[in-house]
Amino acid sequence: MTAISGLSLEDMTVGMESTITHTVTDADVRAFADISGDHNPVHLDEDFAQTTPFKGRIAHGAFTTSLISAVLGTRLPGPGAILVDQSFRYRAPVRIGDTVTALVRVNEIDPARRRVTLATECLVGDTVVVDGITKVMVPARAAALAAAG
Repeated sequence: MTAISGLSLEDMTVGMESTITHTVTDADVRAFADISGDHNPVHLDEDFAQTTPFKGRIAHGAFTTSLISAVLGTRLPGPGAILVDQSFRYRAPVRIGDTVTALVRVNEIDPARRRVTLATECLVGDTVVVDGITKVMVPARAAALAAAG
């Protein structure tokens, strides 16, 4: 297993961004249904899903936003970041076979509280399927913590 290193608060700047891209598969949707317990047929049964406004199966919204979580936990800010607040707007469905890009961008840094506000988006092509705001607590370097102590 490869070690993942995170950024400290002092390493972050407004405008920094990172992404993860993933193509959604039938296996992803079925595994997420099993893990989450959400077996809504709009995700799992094509015949049922055809009767909905989506006219076909869609991925769970929480699966899509979990890609944002993957960016937060592994890339920006990375390990050590603690989720404080998160909100999303679901703008369009994600379908099996869609390639989703989860984007996280630093909007604001509050050094006194060790909080970072991030803009978050998931896109399929040029279409924003999810957007929102996430706030995380980011560890400062040990020396900075000791000096503030």
